[in-house]
Amino acid sequence: MKSVIRIVLPLALVAAAGTGAALATTASAGSKATVNTMKSASFGTVLVDSSGRALYRYTPDKKGKSTCTGGCLTYWPPLVVTGAAKPVAGAGVKASLLGTIKAAHGMRQVTYAGFPLYRYKADTKAGEFEGQGEDGSWYVVSTSGALVKKSARTTGGSTTSSTTTTSSSGGGGDSW
Repeated sequence: MKSVIRIVLPLALVAAAGTGAALATTASAGSKATVNTMKSASFGTVLVDSSGRALYRYTPDKKGKSTCTGGCLTYWPPLVVTGAAKPVAGAGVKASLLGTIKAAHGMRQVTYAGFPLYRYKADTKAGEFEGQGEDGSWYVVSTSGALVKKSARTTGGSTTSSTTTTSSSGGGGDSW
């Protein structure tokens, strides 16, 4: 029995350290938790993190509840704060719409208009929107907290907004 403990215990500690490192990476990105805005030719003014990476909403989420779990979080890491930190509203962001909900391992996920915010793993630099419309469930967020589902279009050298948004209460039952 002691020999099993000698083998299993170090492996368990290594696994726990790996999980902690993964969570620390997610948390470090969110420890500042500043939500900013970016004007996009494609989507108008949308929410971004402190690095200028797009922030997304997941349509199955409900106000105050994240439904992205397990493997989903590998591709869609949540924007989180740790400890007593609070999310910070950058220019153009309505501070009254920022909040947090309880997330895994004692962290808190940042919300906007009550809905959890996520980043997309394939968005590796500022101004990328690779997750937009992914699986018909992931959309960038306007400064009002609504989903931005269609891109703005350019006509005659000027951008006109054909952006449609929705501020539904979430849930997978919405039809768009």
